[in-house]
Amino acid sequence: MKQLIFILQIVIPCLLIIFILLQQRGTALGAAFGGKGGFYLQRRGIEKKIFWATVALAVLFLVVSLLNLVI
Repeated sequence: MKQLIFILQIVIPCLLIIFILLQQRGTALGAAFGGKGGFYLQRRGIEKKIFWATVALAVLFLVVSLLNLVI
């Protein structure tokens, strides 16, 4: 169990870094791949999914870290 938590504490932050880097403040996701994005007020489509996945990974990392502290 302890080894699984240790592996999760390595994998989750790596995924979290990737998801954070995929987000760009004030531009669309296409700007990350060379396109030009305009100003928009809310996330749509894949950007919304990436945002919520980032939030979920952050919460999961917090839970796994606390679980590691308790065990």
